[in-house]
Amino acid sequence: MTQAPKHFINLPEIPDETLKAILKAAHALKKQKYTPPQLLDGLSLAMIFDKRSTRTRLSFEIAMKQLGGHTLVMTKDDMQLGGSESIEDTAKVLSRFVDAVMIRISNHSMVEELASFSSIPIINALTDESHPCQIMADIMTIEEKLGSIAGKKLAWFGDYNNVAKTFVQAAPKFDFELKLAVPEPLLPDNCDLLNQGNISIGSDPIHAAQNADVIITDTWVSMGQEGKTIDMFLPYRVNSELMSNAKSEAIFMHCMPIHRGEEVTDEVLNSPACVIYDEAENRLHAQKAILAYCMQNSGVQVQTTKENLFG
Repeated sequence: MTQAPKHFINLPEIPDETLKAILKAAHALKKQKYTPPQLLDGLSLAMIFDKRSTRTRLSFEIAMKQLGGHTLVMTKDDMQLGGSESIEDTAKVLSRFVDAVMIRISNHSMVEELASFSSIPIINALTDESHPCQIMADIMTIEEKLGSIAGKKLAWFGDYNNVAKTFVQAAPKFDFELKLAVPEPLLPDNCDLLNQGNISIGSDPIHAAQNADVIITDTWVSMGQEGKTIDMFLPYRVNSELMSNAKSEAIFMHCMPIHRGEEVTDEVLNSPACVIYDEAENRLHAQKAILAYCMQNSGVQVQTTKENLFG
């Protein structure tokens, strides 16, 4: 019987112990940065984009190649995805040519539909609804700087976007406290459902920042939202005053790209609290672990003489 592919699309669908095993593997692979094990020797990854990318493109392509595999980069203009060919047919053809697909595309339901027809792993590298690979790299960074994330307080400032939503999904899985400060007009309709357990969401940035271990923000205007007003976000700018409400050893994180002087000041970016470049690098190592997990446990013929991170 053919084993079902192990997709990496929605954090809630992946067991807690699996996510923690992936993070453990990511830390191990980072220690092997200059002598990476050739776990994916001879395997191919299709990388699909519907918008430009810096960190996602770099991290996945280098991750795959460092583990011995190959990559093929495609945009929506290069293929029939969502065009004249059905997603089902595209998925079944991709499954015959490559060993896994990484896709960075706005439409989340399209990623899920692609996975439903694929016999190979599909990895969600970003949609408008979630960004699970980023959150794995962020948690890895927090663990490096502050130890176990369990019991830590994370504070989010700005839009309730895909990154914020994925932090909400991750909080119960990794047992951290999450406070979100979002402009009132942008608060989600399900605030009552979100405000339970270790998660709370409101519009007061100072309250969210108090005694936080980690201060997190993101760009106020994402790609495709050009022209969006930023006035409502000004009270949520991460500056030294906001940081002063957090713990003295608190770190600052941002998944980038950054609009300097908007969501965060240069003073914070130039301070010892800023770990954004460690965070960016950890996309590489976290995604190596995600690739290894997806391919080594999905019926893909990984070289058995090489190290197997997941047994």
